[in-house]
Amino acid sequence: MPLALLPLLLLAPPDDARTGDARLGDAGADRPNVLFIIADDLGFGDLGCYGADDLRSPHLDGLAAGGQRWTSFYANCPVCSPTRAAVLSGRYQDLVGVPGVIRTNAFNSWGDLREDTVLLPEALRAAGYRTACIGKWHLGLDAPDRPHDRGFETFHGFLGDMMDDYVTHLRHGINYMRDGDETIEPEGHATDLFTDWAIDELEAAAADGRPFFLYLAYNAPHTPIQPPEDWLAKVREREPKMSERRAKLVALIEHMDDGIGRVLLALDVLGLADDTVVVFTSDNGGQVSVGASNGPHRDGKGTVYEGGLAVPTMIRAPGLTTAGSQTDQVALSMDLTLTVAELAGVDLPGRRDGVSLVPSLRSGSQPPVRSAHFFRRREGGRAYNGQTIDAVRSGRWKLLQNRPTGEMEMYDLQADPLEQNDLFATGPAKVRGALLEALAKHRQRCGAVPWQKPSMRDLAVDVTLP
Repeated sequence: MPLALLPLLLLAPPDDARTGDARLGDAGADRPNVLFIIADDLGFGDLGCYGADDLRSPHLDGLAAGGQRWTSFYANCPVCSPTRAAVLSGRYQDLVGVPGVIRTNAFNSWGDLREDTVLLPEALRAAGYRTACIGKWHLGLDAPDRPHDRGFETFHGFLGDMMDDYVTHLRHGINYMRDGDETIEPEGHATDLFTDWAIDELEAAAADGRPFFLYLAYNAPHTPIQPPEDWLAKVREREPKMSERRAKLVALIEHMDDGIGRVLLALDVLGLADDTVVVFTSDNGGQVSVGASNGPHRDGKGTVYEGGLAVPTMIRAPGLTTAGSQTDQVALSMDLTLTVAELAGVDLPGRRDGVSLVPSLRSGSQPPVRSAHFFRRREGGRAYNGQTIDAVRSGRWKLLQNRPTGEMEMYDLQADPLEQNDLFATGPAKVRGALLEALAKHRQRCGAVPWQKPSMRDLAVDVTLP
């Protein structure tokens, strides 16, 4: 444990100091377990409880029915690594050095997780929590950026960015499957493996007795869209007119939902459910080109339109959330970090951009958590060439630039939720000016933070023309 973390150490209150009627988030309440589940590229409209009528997701629908469903929740970024950095840090992703996707190719990797940021699992572990990361990591391959370098006692999963195959688990022919530091070659579909390993961890946690933080990050339904054949057969039989593209994605999501159901059942069987906060979200919107539905939103993954950012999110906190409730409170991925920290009774040192959502869990609403919500992505390739796309939302108004060289756009989301009527030239000048100024200041703030490994300075760059 780093010396800087020692002041964070918080011991559980003695039994005689606990009150039986204390609610989660109250002083004196028992520290809850936390199961934090994050899906990969799950579209806003790709669950039954979010409007899908061609898809069966009984277990996540049941989780929503037993807790609180969020209808205006955003991922911090429209792609993977930055949102994961925000989730674990409680900060805007650029401010912890991850403005874009971290990859195995140094010249196509757009982030380096800052070592001086204390992540949520580090603070929880210092406070006596058992911490485990199961599934996809995607925040670095080497020290000091691996899960067990950043507060997780246990890591069982995929260290890299994405798999080229759900069964071989390889990426560009390289095996990134790990059990701690050990490279492993497990057999089976990645979704099943992550589910099994999560249940193993719950069983170990039940025997351990410490409160636990289990971060369960599924690869599904990220490409390749590769569901098990029996799950695809079920969808084809039930929906014979469904396109093959859509059927594959639906099957991959339904298979993940079944795995989550097994994990939730394990909580019940082990007697942990009543003491466990369950959080479910996605790292960004669904990929439209592979058949995803983002419900009532424009476009999808990779864009800063609503379809790339709005994500299904639900939280079940026994004794705190009202079963079947929902909220239209606007919030971001990084707010979940501060919510978990408050429920667990830990402080995260240093500045955090996230805000606890505990008041919304209790009553369904709270004052706006911030005056402006910022979204940002840095990327390579011909479309970006290392530049960024950005958006800012304040109340009903949203300003965005969806291509680095594209025009600014502005939308009134209340009157135009599909972002069809661009008001940049004709809308209120004072609103446009305020949003432009806020976005410029956020860009400056983000630009002050290094996001490349120092070793990049020593890499030679040359060109050979044909």
